[in-house]
Amino acid sequence: MGPHHQTLWRAYRLSHMNLITPHPDLEAKDIEMSRPLHWLALAWRDMERCPTAGVTHGLILALVCAGLFWFARHEFWWIAAMLSACMIVAPLLAMGLYDISRRLERDEEATLADAFRVWTCGDRRIIKFGFLLALCSGAWLVCSAALVHWMLPASVHTPADFVRLVVLQSHFGLFEMWVLMSALIAAPMFASTLVTIPLLMDHPMLTLQQAVLTSWRVVSVNPFAMACWAGLLCLFTALGIGSAFLGLLAVVPMLGHASWHAYRDLVSYDPTVH
Repeated sequence: MGPHHQTLWRAYRLSHMNLITPHPDLEAKDIEMSRPLHWLALAWRDMERCPTAGVTHGLILALVCAGLFWFARHEFWWIAAMLSACMIVAPLLAMGLYDISRRLERDEEATLADAFRVWTCGDRRIIKFGFLLALCSGAWLVCSAALVHWMLPASVHTPADFVRLVVLQSHFGLFEMWVLMSALIAAPMFASTLVTIPLLMDHPMLTLQQAVLTSWRVVSVNPFAMACWAGLLCLFTALGIGSAFLGLLAVVPMLGHASWHAYRDLVSYDPTVH
């Protein structure tokens, strides 16, 4: 290989490395275990300052979930598909709440119209990220169905079938395997989505790969605090869904605003850049 080709190859490698490594100016911060509670407190403050946007976001997700659940109430795998769809919708729906919190921290006026405007930004990075979330959620659904059908002599059709044949099954340990498999899929999804969308919104020149890897680096720096935060997210989400979806009116804005403050705490931020 001649000198000219070596120079071109070196330039290609450097440009390629810039796409697959975390951004050098974004540093993951080390936080305390109790810090997620502070994010929830800041979220309530944002909800008080701009309640209309938060309630509207919660109402949208509650109506979507209730409608899907009513449609699929007799078919377990449709309900599983609904939960999978919610995994896709929730992070993208929270974009409007992220923008509200960002405006409030700058002491700017924040309205529902501003939140809706973010959804129509047409950012290709976020569209691509939503597509990747859809693929991961679909993979979870397919793997769940394959595991259940592989290990069960009978088929699961209704939610009652799943409870009777999977949850209460004592011979095969199927439920434990199903939970473990779900956790193995959910963990990398959580690490990939933790601060990715706020990063993309806040840094227009950041690539999707850099945002995702920065999110992974945040989790690696704070594994126990992030496990605590993941537990809180699951707990409040379960409460919101378990209350006939009415709890989502408060849970969605609270977790959305808190996720923005989590991003601010977990990733170094220089306001002079923006």
